Amino acid sequence: MEHLAQILVPISICCILPIVVVWLVVRRRINETNARTQIALAAIEKNPDMDIEELLKKISSQGKLLKEKLLTKLLWGSLTTLLGIGLIGFGIFLGENQLGGTDDPMTAICFGLISLGVGVAFLINYGVGKKMLAKEIEAEEKRVTTQA
Repeated sequence: MEHLAQILVPISICCILPIVVVWLVVRRRINETNARTQIALAAIEKNPDMDIEELLKKISSQGKLLKEKLLTKLLWGSLTTLLGIGLIGFGIFLGENQLGGTDDPMTAICFGLISLGVGVAFLINYGVGKKMLAKEIEAEEKRVTTQA
């Protein structure tokens, strides 16, 4: 029975979980599209002379601003970097104190290095994006303030 659990857990995490996540995201987008379509059809039925393009702009979801996207990358970079440092420290602690028992402290260190690498990549992406998109962010902020 333990052998079966050792096989099923990685399969479910690596195969089934990503498929379920993708399915949920696609289903949510389809539902949002259907809701916008129903709103547009109801508006057309009530007032056929209505400007459809303007209505669709109003009911469509606005994307994140460039600054918000960059700040999200900074957040995730900080979180994953700290998680990586914590896991590396935990692995070192397990190795030095030999508290791991049957667990290998290198597992925690490997996951920590992976997390640290992802975090540093996010932070580099944030820094480069901030420099490259400075003019676009400024123009976008001006556009938003003039619309408000």
